[in-house]
Formats: sequence, C-alpha cells, structure tokens
Amino acid sequence: MKQLTVDLGERSYPIYIGPGLLQQAASLFRQHGIGVKSPILVVSDTGVAPHYLEPLRRQLEEGGYKVATAVVPNGEKSKSLEQLGELIGVALEAGLDRSSTVVALGGGVVGDLAGFVAASYMRGVRFVQMPTTILAHDSSVGGKVAVNHPLAKNIIGAFHQPEFVLYDIDTLKSLPIREVRAGLSEMIKHGLIWDRAFVDWCEANVDRLLGLDSDALAYGLYEGCKVKAAVVSEDEREGGLRAILNLGHTFGHAFEAVAQYDELSHGEAIAIGMVCAAKLSVLLGNSESIYTDTERIFRKFGLPVRIPAHMGTDAIMEVMMHDKKFKEGSMVFIVPVEIGKVEINNRISSGAVRTVLDAMRGEA
Repeated sequence: MKQLTVDLGERSYPIYIGPGLLQQAASLFRQHGIGVKSPILVVSDTGVAPHYLEPLRRQLEEGGYKVATAVVPNGEKSKSLEQLGELIGVALEAGLDRSSTVVALGGGVVGDLAGFVAASYMRGVRFVQMPTTILAHDSSVGGKVAVNHPLAKNIIGAFHQPEFVLYDIDTLKSLPIREVRAGLSEMIKHGLIWDRAFVDWCEANVDRLLGLDSDALAYGLYEGCKVKAAVVSEDEREGGLRAILNLGHTFGHAFEAVAQYDELSHGEAIAIGMVCAAKLSVLLGNSESIYTDTERIFRKFGLPVRIPAHMGTDAIMEVMMHDKKFKEGSMVFIVPVEIGKVEINNRISSGAVRTVLDAMRGEA
C-alpha cells in the first residue's frame, strides 16, 4: 500500500493506494475514529454496485457498522438536484445523524454527488471517498463536491474534504476500455501541468496503462495523486494555484454541456479541451510543439482530439459564459507554456476562443 497526505493542517487526510484495500475498510474506519453507533450511508451507481457494494457492506457490518446503501443511475445525469434530494431522503429514512458518515463508492459522479450529500446533510457530516475508476483519482482528492445545472457543470456545490481516500486498484480491473482511456486523460493532465518527466513516462508506458498493469497503475495513480495533493495542500479553495488543475476544463465542461452530458465522457471532453488549450497557447505566441506534442500523446491513448463536428461555436460559447471561470467580461483559461508548465491567463478574449473552436472542429 502506498500512502500520500493532503496537508491541510488539522484537516489533513491520507490517500491510500493499493490492491485489496476494500477488505480493510472497517479497520481504516476505526483507525480514523468513525464510530459504530451512527449509521453509515454508502452511495454507489448501477455500474459499480453489482461488483463491489455487497462485499463492502458485508465487510463494514462484520466490523460492527450499521450500513444503509443507495444506488444511483450510472452517468453524469445523476449529478442533479433531483438525485441529491432523493439521497437526502434515503439518509433521513436510514436515521443518519450528525455523527454519521457518507461513503462514495464509485467514480467521479458518485464522489461529487455523495460528497455534496455529506456537505449539505445536517450542514455537514463526515465523508469517505472510495474511487473505483482511474478518472476519480483526480476528483476524489481535494474536497470539491457538486451537482450540475442544465446551464453549467458543477455550479451548485461546496468544498467538503473527506476523512480519507481509499483507492483499491483491484476495482479498476472491471473497467471497460473506454473508461480506462478517459481516466488516463486526467492522469496525463497532472503531468502536463506539473511534471514533464511524468508525461514522458505515461507516453512510454501507454500499453501497460491501457492493459491495466498493476505496477504501472499504482505508480501512475500515485504520481497523479501526488500532484493533486501538493496543489490542494497549497491552495485548498482555488484562490490561485489550484486553478491550474482546470487545464482543458473550461473547454471540456462546455463540450459536455452542449452534448447534454451524454455523448462525451468527462475524460474524453477534457482530453479535447487540453488539446484546445494547447492550440490556444500557440495562438498566443508559444511554441507549435506544445500543440503537436499534446495532440500526439492523447492520440496514442486512443482519446478524441477534435470537437465533434455537429457542435456549433455559438452553442459552446453560450455555455462558457455561464462557467465559474468567466470573470468581468474576460475568460480565464489555463494555458500551457511548455509541456509540464502552465499559466493562469485571465485576459483571453472571446475572439481568440472562437478562433480555437473553429480550428479544432472536425472528425479526426
């Protein structure tokens, strides 16, 4: 088992990464002071629950815990106010109190949704992240929890840090290849914003990562989480540095919304978004190699690198205007200045964004 720490003073918490960790859940709950008197609510989804919900429930109950469960539909559409209300109802019916804990067993959607349940139920109860996708190595760390609005992604949310993150890499072995590719998109992102050597390692180990080689996954997830933990430890609430984690997200979130959270997965949309950010970098006068290298890497991983042809520029721009990163008439983008280094640019004109969107639309 590998371990990292998100350093937030008295609210610091560990990230555990390794195989077979779900079998240690009850022990880790006790270690972190989660008592057995108050009920626990485990939230999962229809894709994950058939594999891991019952073993986790049984493990916790054998450890003396009272466990309620809730299963939401798989997919981004579950991040809604309606689904939030239903889960609050489940928590009430199960008798959760101020000493209870909400557990997210699933990918980023489940983590965001269950985390917001924990943040809002009785003005905040404890929360544990148990990610089961590669993509969630990003979203499970850092305490951002939210649901979507039809006009904007993650616009209704809070900062609510977990007690700990338990990352059992055995759960990744059941992922379909499309989800594997999408998850690796965020892993590569951590290298693109922080560490050129890690980007090179990802590119050199593409076959091992896509093949779910355990050693490669453990190393890649550890390095990705290490970047996220370092950034969050320095800037918990996105006052400055943490914004760099949004590389590709202003573009990508807009693509997801235009597609009504159906056509593109989050990781696919963010991959296209990162290539768009690289194109924007070149438009601003940086090296053409930033774009060509970024595009090459994502192509190697089988990820999309072009905006779907049917998505109109006007529709994408309209969604971007509702983005949290739209400030005082200018658009804020994370712009790569070289592979492994980015800058926060809050002076991007809508004309420049339109130019990039028009250039990046296609079938490739």
